[in-house]
Amino acid sequence: MSWLKPTPAALHKLTLLLVFLTFDLIVFGAFTRLTDSGLGCPDWPGCYANVTPMGASVHIEAAQSLMPTGPVTHTKAWIEMLHRYFATTVGALIVLRLIWAVQLKQKLTLSVVTFFWVCLQGAFGAFTVTMKLFPLIVTLHLLGGMVLLALLVAQSEDINATQKMPAKPYGIWLAAGLIAVWLQIFFGAWVSTNYAVLACNEFPACLNGVWLPAASTDWSAGFTLWRALGRATANAASEPISFSALTAIHLTHRIFAIAVLVTITGLIMQLKRYPTLRKLKLWLMIILTLQIITGISNVVLGWPLLAAVMHTGGAAALVLVLTRLVFVKSDKGVVL
Repeated sequence: MSWLKPTPAALHKLTLLLVFLTFDLIVFGAFTRLTDSGLGCPDWPGCYANVTPMGASVHIEAAQSLMPTGPVTHTKAWIEMLHRYFATTVGALIVLRLIWAVQLKQKLTLSVVTFFWVCLQGAFGAFTVTMKLFPLIVTLHLLGGMVLLALLVAQSEDINATQKMPAKPYGIWLAAGLIAVWLQIFFGAWVSTNYAVLACNEFPACLNGVWLPAASTDWSAGFTLWRALGRATANAASEPISFSALTAIHLTHRIFAIAVLVTITGLIMQLKRYPTLRKLKLWLMIILTLQIITGISNVVLGWPLLAAVMHTGGAAALVLVLTRLVFVKSDKGVVL
């Protein structure tokens, strides 16, 4: 069987395919979450112990009759299971990639790390369901998907041991941009998993013309990480999380967006000095513009599904481009 005797070119093509599929999986995961389909099949790994929702139709109909607009419907069950099938496919291809990397002795460390990371990611996918969309678990699951994407992008690049840090100030802006984007992804995931997007329904103001309603924000409660969905503590029967806590969550993401805007803009300005990096600079400009438009649209248009999914996709695209900038070679020498 030819697939047991890979070539370096085949390994590279498989890696690029995995980058594409992982990006799509992140976007589809956002679609699953934003359509409230995360508990479409409330057990794991099957759907009411069945391989597909078809075998669980009796259980789904019973749950839907009790709560017609609840978390379990036929549509949501299929969305959730399709997400699991998609994730399983990516996991299987990563195993195949590890086998090929071992045979070819190429980038073994990153390949092994990626294998263990996708296993961890699968565990968090299970916890997302079994812990009933516990916000911190869902947030870490999204972050884990982004890390997986970055690992695969790194493996798709030509990495060698002689690479050096880029000259200042380019390296400083790149590092600052990476830190800002990763922190912002956490804050954005925290907003989404706590359903805090509409805690501020105006832009640039937050509520009633006020930009920073300090009197109605509870930062401590907003960033109490270990608690159940919609609750003030980890106990699902505890009192609901306050609106002031949700406002604090939303404002943190909005304020930190300024850090992303400043650092990525600064990086774009530095990239003008590197003609061979022109395409990546243009991609950063396009993605940053898209993030601004979709971020504002989520607020003023009442969190439309398309804008929300595109906003997550934009975050993944930023991770992809910034990771490429870490490893890609420029006309002025090796970038990193």
